[in-house]
Amino acid sequence: MASKENSGTLVVTGASRGIGAAISILAAEHAYSVAVNFATGEVEAEKVAEEIRAGGGRAVAIQADVSHEQDILRLFETAERELGPIKALVNNAGITGGFARVEEVSAKVIDHVFAVNVRGTILCSREAVRRMSTRRGGSGGAIVNISSRAAHTGAAGEWVHYAASKGAIDSFTIGLAREVATEGIRVNAVAPGLVDTGLHAANGEPGRLNRLMGTVPMGRPGTPSEVAEAVIWLLSPAASYATGSILEVGGGR
Repeated sequence: MASKENSGTLVVTGASRGIGAAISILAAEHAYSVAVNFATGEVEAEKVAEEIRAGGGRAVAIQADVSHEQDILRLFETAERELGPIKALVNNAGITGGFARVEEVSAKVIDHVFAVNVRGTILCSREAVRRMSTRRGGSGGAIVNISSRAAHTGAAGEWVHYAASKGAIDSFTIGLAREVATEGIRVNAVAPGLVDTGLHAANGEPGRLNRLMGTVPMGRPGTPSEVAEAVIWLLSPAASYATGSILEVGGGR
């Protein structure tokens, strides 16, 4: 890893576990210096950063709650100071708000889901654009937003509120991509389907993957590493003509 030319600093939000951790570790293998962001999982984030450093890479764990603008400002300032100029961003931080039909969901839950998933993504992207845009003196870069197949399935009976937030991410991805296309910045999204992470158990249904397995044409859940591969491709020069794309990684679901 150390012999490769450095790819620049990558900020990965919500990177202490699951898909975010897998993205961080794989990005380090592709010579990115990684800002491993976390809101509450300090121990887990430090382990991810230590794994990267043990492999010869550069990483720092940075606490910041992306639902708070001041935390986002500090996240980017710290990443830049500790690791160097920011060249890429993965907006992975997200919450579901738990299982609830629309008739049962509270305004507080809706506000929190949209604050993290939508406002956080927009504000993190704003900070990345300010640093990367050639229009503002930057040298370009790439942003990948983590959407969800729920944006298209609607997640009826489970978390329509979450699906709606991811629909907003798809719209934001397309709009921002077109806005900064001539400024050296590519913006894309990856939309995972059912992925084997701790999210399902954390929301109170550890058997959810088995319950929904029959809806996946490939007959199995995805893995965080499979999602990470798609993200790294979109960040890479191999995807140099891809912008405003929503790449589905859902086993055909």
